[in-house]
Amino acid sequence: MPNLPPTAAPSEVTMIRKLSSGGYRLYSRKTDPKTGRRRNLGTFSSRQAAEKHEREVQYFKRH
Repeated sequence: MPNLPPTAAPSEVTMIRKLSSGGYRLYSRKTDPKTGRRRNLGTFSSRQAAEKHEREVQYFKRH
């Protein structure tokens, strides 16, 4: 059996995109049914800050 990398489930995909200004923007995982686009959850100066906020969002959703 080949040693394949694990595939990420859709719920585990983080939506962090690099902006042309050099910052990073965090988007929601689901699309907004009204607009059909992903909701902006914040803009951050570093990727680490965006990942930290993503963890905070996920914690808040489950507690």
